[in-house]
Parts: sequence; structure tokens; C-alpha cells
Amino acid sequence: MKLFGGSGLAHGDRIEADGYPVRLSVNARARRVSLRIDRIRREVVATAPSARRLPEAVAFAREKADWIAGQLADLPAGETLVPGMTISLFGAPCALIAGPGRARFTPASEGAPARISAPEDAAFADRVLRLIKLEARRWLTDRTLVYAGRLERPMPKVAVTDARGRWGSCRPASPRAGASIRYSWRLALAPADVADYVAAHECAHLIEANHGPRFWALVHGLVGDHAPHREWLRREGARLHAFGRG
Repeated sequence: MKLFGGSGLAHGDRIEADGYPVRLSVNARARRVSLRIDRIRREVVATAPSARRLPEAVAFAREKADWIAGQLADLPAGETLVPGMTISLFGAPCALIAGPGRARFTPASEGAPARISAPEDAAFADRVLRLIKLEARRWLTDRTLVYAGRLERPMPKVAVTDARGRWGSCRPASPRAGASIRYSWRLALAPADVADYVAAHECAHLIEANHGPRFWALVHGLVGDHAPHREWLRREGARLHAFGRG
């Protein structure tokens, strides 16, 4: 039921604070009303300990409109994909080039960087993104095959998506269906060792479907110290999610 305490507000609703969109959230573990910036989704979240206190969260967000404006202004600006730009694919340079004919990805060779070529028209960025996603699926599928093999588990089905809240997700095998792993295609923009860590992380979930000590022991056995990779994603995640939004 949508209505809570007669306020007409519900978890997940969106309101405005001086023109800035704010998403409302109810979290029973919260001790007080608070605001935070979701850097991945590039939005403000106003959290209340209960649905009854959502009006208080709305008032607090509107009171802090100047703070919200400053926080959103500090988020990385989007980058428009245009001919002549050089991007990073799994830590290696990739040149974006205008060229006739069908869009294509050419791997690096003989000292020349990788390149993506596509006609210079209104669909240039869309064509480039499509090829980046294909390369992300190929690369991440290869690493998944490696780690599933090391864990002596059957190769799961692999897909890439535009997920905003997580870098990967794993559904372990069940009596009804085989295992599957989904990755954010934006991992292609991260250094190779960071994307590789995510592949190891998700493959570890083929055995441990939680984040307990045994799970992290599996991850450590696959990639060693994972803390630097997790920190990189926390620090740079907003920039990766701004990619292509210019």
C-alpha cells in the first residue's frame, strides 16, 4: 500500500528540493534522518528510519538544498564520445576514429593502439558504445572461464548490462537452472586488474552466495589483496558511470 501515516509519501518516491530531484528511502536500521549522494546513480537520497518520518526527510532535504547543489556540482561531468578521442579499455588506450563503412573494433598490434572506427554521424557514440559492450563481454567471459575453472565449477552464462547499483551479480546453479553472472559493461573502462577482481569476486559466489569469511578467503586465493581494487571502484565509480553521458 502506498500511503504511510497519511503523508502520501512512500519509499522510492521522488520529490524536489529547490529544483533538485531527491529519492526517498526508508531504512529501519537508520538512527536518524539523513542525506547522501549516490555517486553511481548521480542522485540525492533522503533516508528516514521509518515511513512515518518521511515528511521530516523531505523537509531536511529542502533545508539542505545548497549542500545538495554543491555535492551534485562536484560529480564528474559526462564525456561525449567523439572522433579523435582516446579512451581506456581495460587499462589500454583505444582511439576513436571516424571512418566509412560498418563500425568495427581493431585490437592493438605492432605498437599501434586499439581503435574503434565508425561513420561520423549522429549515431557515432551509439555505435562506439555497442562495440565497447561487445569487447566487455568478450573480455569478461574469458576471465570468468579462467576463474570458474580454478574453482572447479562449470562455466556460467555471462551477460553484460547497464546496471547502476553494482559491478556484477551472480546467480549460483540450482536444480532448475545453471549458474549465471552479469557484469556492468562499464568495467571495460577500468584497469584490467580491477575488472579481473570483479570477475574473481563473482565467480567466488558460485561457491559462497554471501560475503562471509569463506567467501573473502576464496577471493583472496584467486587475486590476492583485493582491497586496492575495491577502493579504486569506490573512488572512480562515479566517473565510469558518467562516461558517454555528455
